[in-house]
Amino acid sequence: MIITKKEFLTQSGLKVKTLELWIEQEWVIPRDTPSGPGFSDADIARVHLIRDLTEKVGANDAGVDVILHLLDQLHGMRRAFEQLQTHLKDKLP
Repeated sequence: MIITKKEFLTQSGLKVKTLELWIEQEWVIPRDTPSGPGFSDADIARVHLIRDLTEKVGANDAGVDVILHLLDQLHGMRRAFEQLQTHLKDKLP
């Protein structure tokens, strides 16, 4: 489900300036919708992860960049693997 920026701010507990900074840093990437930027449950989960990394783990901005990049790569590889499995299932008798 895609929610508006206002709903996202309410649900995530982020301040507008923080969200704008995180979008600029590409830590959160909203989807383009006819009514403006749209956010998902995954984006809210990502906000919680970023907060945990910075507040509980003590990661700095560079560390968060690296961690998020690695997680994004991992999720991309998982999607590619799932697609490969589906393709192979379709090809096998």
